Amino acid sequence: MKNSTYKKLDLSGRIFMSLWFGISGFFELTRNPVVWDITLKLGYPAHFIYILGVFKILGSIIFLIPNRFNRIKEWIFAGMFFDITFAFFSKIVVLGFSSTIDAIIAFVVLAITYYSFNRIHCIDYTENLYQD
Repeated sequence: MKNSTYKKLDLSGRIFMSLWFGISGFFELTRNPVVWDITLKLGYPAHFIYILGVFKILGSIIFLIPNRFNRIKEWIFAGMFFDITFAFFSKIVVLGFSSTIDAIIAFVVLAITYYSFNRIHCIDYTENLYQD
């Protein structure tokens, strides 16, 4: 694929994931009954929901800033991965497999976005290790 294709996949994926997590974070902070009821039913404590909401909104904002904070974006990808993974397994155990469709979609979009992001930015973690 061409680099422009990866850029389009990266940008559209980051916008989609930012909207997904940003709206979710907003609902968590505003105690939306749908989000709160499901999250509490999954066994998560109330204080955790607020913390999750704050980090989802901050991550969504940073995720949309172009060509900046690429190392922090790596951490945001990791946070999204863990959030989706925990949601997936919590929903399987408590609500059943049919409730995991949203987590599966989010994981696929996140994986494609992460792959495209790394193809574009090629973050080299060893660049400062061997300098005198």
